[in-house]
Amino acid sequence: MASPTLSGLHHVTALSGAAQDNLAFYAGVLGLRRVKTTVNFDDPKTYHLYYGDIVGRPGTITTFFPWPRTRQGRAGAGMVQAVAFAVPSGSLDDWAAHLRAADMAVRRATRFGDPLLQFDDPSGLPLELVATDAMPNPDAWTSAGLPVEQPIQSMHAPTLPVFADDRTLELFTEIFGWGQVDEDQNRRRLQAPDAERARFVDLQVRDRHPSGRMGQGTIHHVAFRARDAQEQRHWQQSLREHDIQVTEVKDRRYFQSIYFRDPTWTSGILFEIATDGPGFVTDESKDALGRTLQLPDWLETRRTELERALPTLSPPDR
Repeated sequence: MASPTLSGLHHVTALSGAAQDNLAFYAGVLGLRRVKTTVNFDDPKTYHLYYGDIVGRPGTITTFFPWPRTRQGRAGAGMVQAVAFAVPSGSLDDWAAHLRAADMAVRRATRFGDPLLQFDDPSGLPLELVATDAMPNPDAWTSAGLPVEQPIQSMHAPTLPVFADDRTLELFTEIFGWGQVDEDQNRRRLQAPDAERARFVDLQVRDRHPSGRMGQGTIHHVAFRARDAQEQRHWQQSLREHDIQVTEVKDRRYFQSIYFRDPTWTSGILFEIATDGPGFVTDESKDALGRTLQLPDWLETRRTELERALPTLSPPDR
């Protein structure tokens, strides 16, 4: 039996300011679906907000820990640089007009032949919309009232700052089974060979990167897909065979996770490998996703306390 390949991106998790501002932007301006409202299981008086397509499929998910009292962060070494989303070709003019109407400063660029928009979210997190027809998603969330007819399809290629003398490229190509498909100056694009969406990662290779500081507007970690628990165990064992320290399996309710961070193999970036299932409809119906606070069983006895501590969230106005 051939060894599995790591099948693309699962999600990216970032830190934001106020939860209501985060919801207003990602659901109200970008038009993503809030697929889960829960808490940080390690810090349950903090929300954990999930956004994605119609059911939050792996590869479409962006999640946030709103920490309004945390200082502003600064992207740098050991931290993913930007969250990129795929949008259909021909939609950038509409997206640019929509974002500018929301008082966003928008910049245009091109990368590997694809035009894109660059801007920052209200917490200062760098975002990109990449115009491409390579990752269509028939289950993309179409928000009522959003003036852009062609919604976000999935994640695209996050930018990972890595050092020229580390082994991050080897991690992807020799262990995870990805291939390098393009190169432009110091940027190398890697692709998961069998992923239908969210299949790219860009390595920004330099001798040095500026130092970073975790805080609002920065990315906490990037997660990759394991199809199931058996495949996740394979990756856990494979990492340990390469002397990479990896955690035990963590129950995140909607998926199971393992984490690793290594100065040589990941340039200090925190990586996660998360299972595809059980998914976000495990405790809510498809139609009701994201509307009410969901807690794991071990926190349910604290519901009243936590609901009092967490700020009230209102659906965004458009």
